[in-house]
Amino acid sequence: MYLVKTPWLLKKIYPDCIWDIPSQENVMYLTFDDGPHPEVTPFVLDELKKYNAKATFFCIGKNVVEYPEIYKRVLVEGHRVGNHSFNHLNGWKVEDEKYLADIMHARKFIDSDIFRPPYGRITKFQNRLLTASPSQSQKRLFKIIMWNVLSADFDLSVTPQQCASNVIRNAKRGSIVVFHDSQKAFSKLKFALPEVLKHFAEKNYKFENITI
Repeated sequence: MYLVKTPWLLKKIYPDCIWDIPSQENVMYLTFDDGPHPEVTPFVLDELKKYNAKATFFCIGKNVVEYPEIYKRVLVEGHRVGNHSFNHLNGWKVEDEKYLADIMHARKFIDSDIFRPPYGRITKFQNRLLTASPSQSQKRLFKIIMWNVLSADFDLSVTPQQCASNVIRNAKRGSIVVFHDSQKAFSKLKFALPEVLKHFAEKNYKFENITI
């Protein structure tokens, strides 16, 4: 089960996580999880380029290892990357030590201080460990980036049109929107992403990467 628009109660339970980035300007933050992928990620990059749009890619470590040139292209074209673990582990279903080790292993290949938990599932204890400062003089290990609009492109029961509508109807200034540059999502993404970019560009929105 999932909700397209993140409820306020969930934000209150995890107040240290970043759910949106309030803005007085027409700015939106598109994010892409689970890449890089040899077919889907280049499609995403090409579509973003048409609108001079920047985005944030939460990458899986094992995919970065397998497709380093695509990962490099993401960086070269001015997008930001984030850690999405090495093996896409569910924080609710694995021991804390294994979960944290997997994230730190991914960090060897993904140079970033932002993290998004796979499936959005992380315990409060794991959250505290990941966002703690090693010492008073050092900044915290990660900032955890969630979202306030889910496109649902991963859901096999959702049509490409519904996927686009999920974003168009719910996103607003400062929204963090989730898409996936994965094979599973591609049939929805290749329709929805161009529609979303076109719709919000016509409303004079800018698409920026997360720099928080």
